[in-house]
Amino acid sequence: MGVRPQQLQQPQQQGAPAGYRPPMQPRPGFQSPNGPAIPQPGMPQNMRPGFVPNQQRPMMRPMNQSPLQSSARPVAAVQSPVQQSQPLQQEPPVSPTSQHMEHHRRKRMYPEQITKAYSGDVPTYQQPQQQFASPAMANQQIPQQSQFISPMGAPVASPYGQSQVSPQQPTYNQQQPQQQRSYNAYNQDPVNQMTSQFGNMAIAGAPPVTPSVPLLGARPLIADIGNTGPAIRLPPNISVTDSPNINCDPSYQCSTINAIPASESLLKKSRLPFALVLAPYRSLKEGDEPVPVVKDSVIARCRRCRTYINPFVTFVEGGQRWKCNMCFLLNDVPAAFDYDNQTQQPADRWKRPELNYGCVEFVAPTEYMVRPPQAPAFVFVIDVSYSAIQSGMVATAARTILDSLERLPNDENRTRVGIITVDSSLHFYNLKANLTEPQMLVVSDLDDIYLPQPTDLLANLTESMQAIKTLLEKLPDMFKDSVNVNNALGTALQAAFKLLSPVGGKIICLQSTLPNTGVGALKAREDVKLLGTSKESTLLNAASPFYKSFAVDCSRSQVACDMVIFGGQYSDVATLSCVPHYTGGQTYYYPGFNASRTEDALKFAHEFSELLAEQIGLEAVIRIRASRGLRMSAFHGNFFIRSSDLLALPNVPRDQNYVVEVSMEDDLKVPTVCFQTALLHTSCNGERRIRVITMCLPVTNSIPELYASANQQAITAYLGVKAVERGLTSKLDDARDAIVNKVVDLMGVYKTHVLGSGQGSTPQLTAPDNLKLLPLMALGLIKHDALRQSSQIPTDMRSNAMNLLNTMPIQLLIPYLYANLYSLHNMPADAGEFSENGVVFPPQLNLTAENLAVHGCYLLENGQNIYLWVGRNVVPQLCVDLFDVRSYEGLKGGKITLPVLETPLNRKVNTLIGKIREMRRGNYYPTLYLVKEDGDPYLRLWFLSHLIEDRTDNIMSYQQFLQHIKDRVSCSCKKK
Repeated sequence: MGVRPQQLQQPQQQGAPAGYRPPMQPRPGFQSPNGPAIPQPGMPQNMRPGFVPNQQRPMMRPMNQSPLQSSARPVAAVQSPVQQSQPLQQEPPVSPTSQHMEHHRRKRMYPEQITKAYSGDVPTYQQPQQQFASPAMANQQIPQQSQFISPMGAPVASPYGQSQVSPQQPTYNQQQPQQQRSYNAYNQDPVNQMTSQFGNMAIAGAPPVTPSVPLLGARPLIADIGNTGPAIRLPPNISVTDSPNINCDPSYQCSTINAIPASESLLKKSRLPFALVLAPYRSLKEGDEPVPVVKDSVIARCRRCRTYINPFVTFVEGGQRWKCNMCFLLNDVPAAFDYDNQTQQPADRWKRPELNYGCVEFVAPTEYMVRPPQAPAFVFVIDVSYSAIQSGMVATAARTILDSLERLPNDENRTRVGIITVDSSLHFYNLKANLTEPQMLVVSDLDDIYLPQPTDLLANLTESMQAIKTLLEKLPDMFKDSVNVNNALGTALQAAFKLLSPVGGKIICLQSTLPNTGVGALKAREDVKLLGTSKESTLLNAASPFYKSFAVDCSRSQVACDMVIFGGQYSDVATLSCVPHYTGGQTYYYPGFNASRTEDALKFAHEFSELLAEQIGLEAVIRIRASRGLRMSAFHGNFFIRSSDLLALPNVPRDQNYVVEVSMEDDLKVPTVCFQTALLHTSCNGERRIRVITMCLPVTNSIPELYASANQQAITAYLGVKAVERGLTSKLDDARDAIVNKVVDLMGVYKTHVLGSGQGSTPQLTAPDNLKLLPLMALGLIKHDALRQSSQIPTDMRSNAMNLLNTMPIQLLIPYLYANLYSLHNMPADAGEFSENGVVFPPQLNLTAENLAVHGCYLLENGQNIYLWVGRNVVPQLCVDLFDVRSYEGLKGGKITLPVLETPLNRKVNTLIGKIREMRRGNYYPTLYLVKEDGDPYLRLWFLSHLIEDRTDNIMSYQQFLQHIKDRVSCSCKKK
């Protein structure tokens, strides 16, 4: 529990009627920097829970200085003890001109001015009004009843846990409104506030909890699957400004629980996972607000814990110092904090981005640089062996690079490019600008690799543009007659590293043949007899230590690697993906690639082009800080852990996810805790920048509040990375069991400690409203290609699925686990049309074969692939309108490109497909498959495996899974 609120004796104001109460409440817990203040009219009667008497409180800001107050009427300040014997002086109102001068005089208050302001040497008036510790308090009115004020200012009278349902049908490009919920202990009148404070001591009634949802016997409510979790409910005036953006957007950083337990024992008792899910460098889509940039190089940081100043710090001593919200140390405010270098004028500190936004970016000064900012550098390592030539990979890659040269990050004309082709030998290319055409330099010695010449192998893109274009145009023909089936990838990577290690950069490797010669040679080790057995995990781990050790060397030299793998046959994705995993890179896998199929060539060209154009971060490190008592204990994602809490990323891709487990080292005796992620990186335009992402969460002693704050999307991401880790270190069976056990634990604790159900069996399995889809997502994980019990999933495909689970941001992960299914033959009239909120989609259907009519046509998509399912009794007219084919018999299954016709149905479906391909973050371009109900059995089974609510092979249906969970919960309750 926090410190008990202290009561201040409030003297009766002279001339005020009996029972008089001040008109407004100031920030709880205010204390003058000069010592204990004599209680004045308008001072609070109740301190904030967790208040420590000797803490300094925020700077008192004049009301007429607030950016949100338009009133020109000055406000009386709380008197200093130095002047407590002096009566309040009454003065006539001040003219607007004087007010304007006063406003600008106090834009930057220097010590003498601040002393006068804080000692009460300001005009006062007959009508006493309150002074505020921050702009956030200036907008609060007399609270007539317990309510939560939403960021838009509208009161929301719902308790924590009641959902706000919008009557409008959601469309894509329209984010659903977050549910407005409030913790009961805040923003109440003193009586109710005291009641709620003693609620956990059984002195008063239990706090309200989120509604319970019965799960058995009903289809999951998938309309809520896109909800980003319960809103974070903080105590009022916890920040120095009243900006609605003080907490970062959950797409940048979110927690598995939006209220933090006050003790480790409470966390263990709840069984809830405690982790952060990060995507700190995510891309911006249409409608997204850009990250505010602080360009004046004024960076205020705590001297002890190095936390960056943020909306949750406290200003004290007249604004001259600020108290760190992590370690509570007092720090000096930089002199330039209130000065605008561009206008050479005093600035309003309350408008600074770092005090108004939970996600900001600082332009870093020279002290944050070990060397001058790195210029982008790319070395393409291209496989030119027989299979790469025959599949068309080389020609497609060369054409895509050629078309994307202008899209490569090159704002300052500093970008450098090199090309190495490899079969059983290495081929370097002299790209000197004054050459009429590039020179090929061949190195056949694979044992002791060296660079054939010291310069011009890595050329300036702008200066050597013509030479690079000439090489790419000729490249497919240079090796078109090759019959060399060998590949020395390891040696080629070493050569690329020699080129880039002095400056740092990125290796982009395009690989079609299994490396079979030179260092890092691999063997085709896939054994179909092991698939689906306990020994399958051996195939999912790296076969050679070379690639991990090479990746560590790359990380030290700020060299990253992206691996683009084309799988005509076994490619050992598990081993090759080690290099991107430890260097912050990405792995792309194209099974059965053949450029003669338009769909294959189009998918690869689109994703590769987006990869090249990505505005990546370079030579980056990530450090996550947290309040006292919390520690980052484990990290999951593509990076190298340089020290206990420092993550090294030579390359920061857009839209890559990281999961960080948090442990508790001590009990929390504060009302809130903060997490701050700092990403120090070099942008593509050569600026050293620091992206700071801050999140503040309330602390609670209540298990019901913990469960009401749980975020099922973040928990799903956590379960996914933990299952992948368990599957690689142990067995896939153990990974699946771990997911089931966690769901059983959560449902059991909820039944026992939240609902208060007794021991023994109950007829229903119940979950809190915000976790009602967690069993569904857990089943999606168990049935996913990465973890599913099956002997039919190739090792490369499973390894690629594991990589995606580890790195996908939540926006892509959820549909990847639970695909979207739409009916096309009877969709509403406005579906597939454009509205003011974007493209309107048909209603989403549950993933069960019961929704598939034999005469219907359906679209299913998971972000990686799109399937058009056509029933065998579909009407011929639909085939004509959609596919330009006379009947069902004329349809051909497999990868297709939907024709563009003038019919309304075709136009709508093409619009939906186009929107699906571009609406989410990431570079992925889903391939379109046509699946006939009685067509290719393998394709049909692949489609049906996405219907996770049905029983498939030996894996339970959704209802069977719920019954299994219920039985396990009942058994565990009996044992207790």
